[in-house]
Amino acid sequence: MTELPAGWTLRRPTLDDAPRILEMVHASDIAAVGEADFTLDEVHEELTGPHTDMNRDSWLVLDDGGRIAGWAYPRNPTGKARDFVEVYVHPEIGLPAQRPLLRLMMARMAERAAELGHQVYAVRAAAVPTETRYIDALTDAGFTFRKQHARMQMPLAGVSPQPPEPPAGVLIRPVRAGDETEMRQFHAVIEAAFQDSDHRALAYPDWREQFLAESGVDFAEWFVAETDGVIAGALQSGGSGGDDENDEGWVKSLGVLRPYRKRGVGEALLRRALAVYAAQGRAKAGLGVDLANPTDAASLYRKVGMTALYRANVYETTVPAASDLR
Repeated sequence: MTELPAGWTLRRPTLDDAPRILEMVHASDIAAVGEADFTLDEVHEELTGPHTDMNRDSWLVLDDGGRIAGWAYPRNPTGKARDFVEVYVHPEIGLPAQRPLLRLMMARMAERAAELGHQVYAVRAAAVPTETRYIDALTDAGFTFRKQHARMQMPLAGVSPQPPEPPAGVLIRPVRAGDETEMRQFHAVIEAAFQDSDHRALAYPDWREQFLAESGVDFAEWFVAETDGVIAGALQSGGSGGDDENDEGWVKSLGVLRPYRKRGVGEALLRRALAVYAAQGRAKAGLGVDLANPTDAASLYRKVGMTALYRANVYETTVPAASDLR
């Protein structure tokens, strides 16, 4: 089934493989978009995330010299009827692993559908538009184009460590991370803000477990916007990603409740984060955005000076649940 070259091997990953996996992913990133765009924390997260068992869900392909040529894994932290497939291959040696890994993952998708109790299972995958061979493989597997995401970034040189004043009646402050009630409110704002998109809701315990597992989380970079005595908006920053040399401030989530939109709340949160990143000596700031988001969030990011580092196409197909899980 795998159709790998002679001498190549297929096995499950372990956490000890994470640094070598990251090297392969970085090589793939650089070939596709010009720079590394993955962290050690993200490797660990994908191997151990909710509803993921690395002994059943993930594969490594090694070439005849023992080098990691490819890595495939799923992502479905909510357990709902939509999964995401990732297949990374080394740009110089890994292409023979691409289609075999995708076939293995699609067979596993049918099993995961049954295990999670879904008769019909949506499966998504992403590819940079220049990754034509992978797009061809996805198309042959039944995927069709759905939308685009953008990875946006801006330099922080010249950004003042003093943010502009927020709109009248709006208070921007760091989240009170030790206050369980406020943390639940913070999470609830993020989830509510994305209800009108196809964002996959994450339960509070899973969300908390996820960020606690990150390296370098700094709650001084997490902000709430208060107005009318209500937490109307929230901005969650990412950690260092396990990379001590990471010089990018990362906006992991930014959301504003619907009644408080179009009042400058989101921009005030974002500019506060940019000022704090600059004060801490970060060289750049970045985030990811769904270009189909009905709030047109990308317009705000362009307004503050961000541009698209690259865009990625998102593809989707559906699979029926496996009827035989022997």
